[in-house]
Amino acid sequence: MSTHMRLVLHLLMLFIFAVQEVRLVCVDVASNTEATVGGVMKLTCIYCMKREEISAETKVDWFYTGSASDYRRMLIYLYDREPQEPEDAEMYWKGRLTWIGSKDLQDLSISIVNVSANDSGTYECEVSRFFEFDSFKHSTTKKMTIELKVKMQASVDTAALYSKIMMYVLLVFLTLWLLVEMIYCYRKISKSEELAQDTEY
Repeated sequence: MSTHMRLVLHLLMLFIFAVQEVRLVCVDVASNTEATVGGVMKLTCIYCMKREEISAETKVDWFYTGSASDYRRMLIYLYDREPQEPEDAEMYWKGRLTWIGSKDLQDLSISIVNVSANDSGTYECEVSRFFEFDSFKHSTTKKMTIELKVKMQASVDTAALYSKIMMYVLLVFLTLWLLVEMIYCYRKISKSEELAQDTEY
């Protein structure tokens, strides 16, 4: 195999390692707090676990408290070995909530389909984890609150738009920089080989 071919293969391997898929990790992010009438709204609830906690039993309760005249705190959705609607859930919520959590139960989010103006209010995600180590039993609870406001039209999030543009610009720049480096290294090695051949003669 020629030196040029080996160089190309080495550079190709370097490029593959540089752009390979990053290993997924759990990141605790806040939920969006604005929804649009008629759309789908994701209510984000993240509860990251440590490696030794992966086998924990998890229970999730989603509550809603209205912002209009009805201030009752009602259970609207739950996860207890499987996602399900409460038996006594009001007809208003039936069929409108969908479980979109992850299999490892670190993401415990739900979504509201066909959002209406009456969905504005306070949503609570109450997570209970139950651990058992030999004869020792332990439990933890975490609560997350989302103040949701429903609008007739979606507002433009300029910060998110600029972030996306900058991300794509950075990706293009890094890709071009890597290609330039590969070409530079290739030419440098080619010149050194030519010089070596000239000195032989």
